[in-house]
Amino acid sequence: MVSIIIGIILIAFTVFSVLPSCPLAWGPEVIAFLKGMAPVLAAFVGLVLLFIGAADIKDKKEAKKEEKEAKNREETENK
Repeated sequence: MVSIIIGIILIAFTVFSVLPSCPLAWGPEVIAFLKGMAPVLAAFVGLVLLFIGAADIKDKKEAKKEEKEAKNREETENK
């Protein structure tokens, strides 16, 4: 319940601070920040996705290896 109230307060502050009719009127500064942050965020997300992709490929190779070993064990037990 507390997190919902704090979330509502933070969203209300964000809207209040960005609106041009309010005393803070941080709209242009927020836009400049978002423009500057976009390339950094894109690079970070790209890096994370590269790591996830590499881990996925590694997991698939290991799963195939385990499947092959299980099949070989099965064949040796049947003989």
